[in-house]
Amino acid sequence: MEKKKYYGGIGIAEALFLVFLTLKLTDNIDWSWWWVTSPLWIPVVLFVFGMGLAFLWIYIKEHR
Repeated sequence: MEKKKYYGGIGIAEALFLVFLTLKLTDNIDWSWWWVTSPLWIPVVLFVFGMGLAFLWIYIKEHR
């Protein structure tokens, strides 16, 4: 019988979010909620932007 490997756990973005959330809720930082949640949404925005650039590059390459 094979052993199943589990690579779970918390990532850097989730850890940063939890740190920022804790600091915000304990009034140690006075940041807006946008910056507190930024470790969650910035990677998504960068991914979408990168995919948009990739599709634009492919579109330009195909229509030359």
